[in-house]
This record gives sequence, C-alpha cells and structure tokens, in this order.
Amino acid sequence: MDSVSQILFHFALDLVSVCVLTFAVYYPRHRRRDLIPGYLALNVSLFALASALGRSGDKGGIALGFGLIGVLSIIGLRSESMQNEEIAYYFTALVLGLISGLPNVSLLLAAMLCTLPLAAVWIGGHPRLFARTLRALVTVDEAVTEPAAIESFVRERLGEPLSWKIQEVDYGRDLTVVDVRYRRAGTARHGGGPRLRAVVRPPRPRESPRGVRESPRDPPGESVPS
Repeated sequence: MDSVSQILFHFALDLVSVCVLTFAVYYPRHRRRDLIPGYLALNVSLFALASALGRSGDKGGIALGFGLIGVLSIIGLRSESMQNEEIAYYFTALVLGLISGLPNVSLLLAAMLCTLPLAAVWIGGHPRLFARTLRALVTVDEAVTEPAAIESFVRERLGEPLSWKIQEVDYGRDLTVVDVRYRRAGTARHGGGPRLRAVVRPPRPRESPRGVRESPRDPPGESVPS
C-alpha cells in the first residue's frame, strides 16, 4: 500500500511538471497543438517504465538503461524532421518522467530536480533572449556561390548576416538555397514599423440587367438641381 501511495504522489508530481512544460512554457511560445500529445505520451510512458523497472529487483537498473536507449533512439530518428526547440522539449519531457518515476528518490528531492530542466528550458527559450537574432532558409533565384553576393542579398532583404551556409546550388533551375543566421534590423526611432496606407477608390458603376451602366447613386440628403 505504501508503494502504491508513493507511486501516486510521484505521478502527481510528474503530471504537474509536464503540464507546466507543455501548457505554460511550450504552447504559449510555439502554438503547435499537434506536438502536445507526443510530449504527454512520452512523459507518462517513461514514468510508467521507470516506476515498473525500478521496482523489478536487482536487474531493474539494467532494464531501465535498455529502455532509455530505445526511447533516445526513437527521438534521434525523428530529430531530422523536428526543430531544435522541439527536440529540447522532448528531452525535457523525458527527463521529467524519469526523475519522477525513480522509486529510490524522495518526493522532495524529485521535485527539486524537476525544477532544474524546467527552469533551463524556460530561460533558454525565452522570446526576449537574443530576440533580434533569427534564422531563415533563403532561396536565391540565381545559382551563386560568391560570399560577397550572398551577404549583400541577405543584408538587403533581411538584416545583418551573422553566419550562413549554402545548402543547395541548382544550376538547372538557377537557384541557391542558403541557411542564414542574421540579426534583424532595428525598428524606427518613434517605436513604430512601416505604416500601411489605405487606397480609397471610387465605386465602380453598376450594370443594369440589360447591360446599361448606371451611375453611382447620389449620397442621401442631397438633391440634384433641376
């Protein structure tokens, strides 16, 4: 009975930790709803795996190690289709489930250890941290490899280039794909970006059913002088 209550307390800690990671840190910043079930499923599954194998006897540590290798292999296979920020959240969800599921770690120590990766991912992925440094995948409509030409292209359209790497040069289609890290140019001094001007056009004359165009109606309240 004590082991069951211990598992429930640790599971409550795990749920609180992964919900803070997913709904308070990840989703407000990235707005990708499709990855939320993956984070939750990975975390809860790893918690169940660590809790079960940690209580299986002397061979629990070996089995737990093989299980973690399998989970890390799955994440490694999917890393090419995920962004670096998403991989960081996956690893954080994995670590939270592992720490909460270990039976030999006290609840207070597990809670303290869970705050470490949460604080790291919150600080490291904060939008105000290096907010002007951005990354873009630029397609140049010319097969060019000269560094001066690429830097001039990036500086003119994006901002100050920090680093860049040519990913593809296609001489047949006459294009170049460049992975660029750049610093966004500062905004205007008065605090506003470029303003949009609305262009007002006069209403077009309507056509009657017989194809005769009608002039626009006179505004209400005005009479046509005879």
